[in-house]
Amino acid sequence: MPQFPASALPTAGSVPTILLTGATGNVGTELTRLLAARGIPFRALVRDVTSTAAQALQALPGAELVAGDLNDAASVRRALVGIERAFLLTPSSAQAEAQQLAFVEQARQAGVQHLVKLSQWAAAPDSPVRFLRYHAVVEAAIQASGLAYTFLRPNLFMQGLLAFKDAIAAQGQFFAPIGEAEISVVDVRDIAAAATAALTETGHENHTYDLTGPQALTHADLAQALALAIDRPVAFVDVPPTAMRGALLGMGMDPWMAEGLVEDYAHYHRGEAAVVAPGVQQATGRAPRAFADFARDYAPAFGAASSVVAN
Repeated sequence: MPQFPASALPTAGSVPTILLTGATGNVGTELTRLLAARGIPFRALVRDVTSTAAQALQALPGAELVAGDLNDAASVRRALVGIERAFLLTPSSAQAEAQQLAFVEQARQAGVQHLVKLSQWAAAPDSPVRFLRYHAVVEAAIQASGLAYTFLRPNLFMQGLLAFKDAIAAQGQFFAPIGEAEISVVDVRDIAAAATAALTETGHENHTYDLTGPQALTHADLAQALALAIDRPVAFVDVPPTAMRGALLGMGMDPWMAEGLVEDYAHYHRGEAAVVAPGVQQATGRAPRAFADFARDYAPAFGAASSVVAN
């Protein structure tokens, strides 16, 4: 596997030359912790600097918060002043494609040198999954912009199971329309490590990294590993797509997002996300975490007796 030398850009104590979007989300939170731990200053674009998540972010060494919104071009331009490298992540929504395309153009105009985009496994313009289509459109726009880029294409997040933590803790069950299909789930901490490498080292320019865990597992396998970690029975229950759609809409999820998740799981059910890829090793120089590691580290969230989530 190729090894990438550390870049002199940026250095601890310097003015931030890295801008992060999505800094208070799952991947962004881990990314900010890694940057802070390495003494790398960064700027984060956040909608509300007074929010609890933003205040936690502000407490990190080297963090600089700037208020703004991807729908507000002026605020994005302000955030991009002096920035050399940017991390592009937005929630998947009906506006995501337009927001990201606008950010790419603003980054180009601002003189950003390297754009690291969080994309998705199997992104393709002809995909039946709306998330994969919009990611492919944005990837193509970045390539056409002339900016150096790194595309991170993670598979299903291990931490996605945290959405079921209450059901697992109370009932010992979680649900999905995936049957016995295998999927090479990846730990968010490894995604953040790949992003950190791309933002702080040379050698990642114009690379695409497919990010997976070390194994392709069924959801029944995930249940078994969780049961071992929390020392209580855990069962996976397969459900039809209509049940998932109804549950998501019943929770108040936006219909566009709910339909997209149903499409995502149909993609998984077809066995299209079972490949184990070397992207984590290629980007970070180390092997990805196994699901058993995730289950052990996050056991308290699923109702285990004690210990603290490891990072």
